[in-house]
Amino acid sequence: ESLLDAVAAVVMYCDGGDTHLINDHLQTFNRLLDTGVGILALHYCVEVPNGSPAAQSMLAAIGGYFETDWSVNPEWTANYIELPNHPVTRGLQPFELQDEWYFNMRFVEQGITPILSTIAPPSTMARRDGPHSGNDAVRQLVADGVPQVTAWAYERPGGGRGFGYTGGHYHANWDNANARELVLNAIEWVALKP
Repeated sequence: ESLLDAVAAVVMYCDGGDTHLINDHLQTFNRLLDTGVGILALHYCVEVPNGSPAAQSMLAAIGGYFETDWSVNPEWTANYIELPNHPVTRGLQPFELQDEWYFNMRFVEQGITPILSTIAPPSTMARRDGPHSGNDAVRQLVADGVPQVTAWAYERPGGGRGFGYTGGHYHANWDNANARELVLNAIEWVALKP
């Protein structure tokens, strides 16, 4: 754990849910948050057990997380036609990418800046209801054409920054210059203290 004493940021790209690495290291993780260390979570590691202490820590770290029986993880082609003016979008162009994009995330009430947002097609709701696949609330959002946030930036009220990126299921997608540049920019952004 002494390796973490002088870090500016932690980038997590790992299994989530019950096997998420923070579940057994919450004291250390929360200490990093208290000292303003930036946190970036990629793909499956935005999921922590619903209602757990890890869920509260992830909300505090990056401002949102994948909540089972609420969020969904379909594979679909997302078309990001508008990007906000933010340091993590520097040098990016609108792009389209097929991935397992998670959406209907559980977010804190304030402080989230949507970075990648688009309307999910009806095909994302083709699966039966389940812990990762659908529920009445998300089906209504998709039917109503409500844009879904699949990447976001968060400035923590107590100091420090967080970033969530739900793509990253297919490693070949790192060949996409926009996806790669977005995450590289986000790493730099979370590492810089505001």
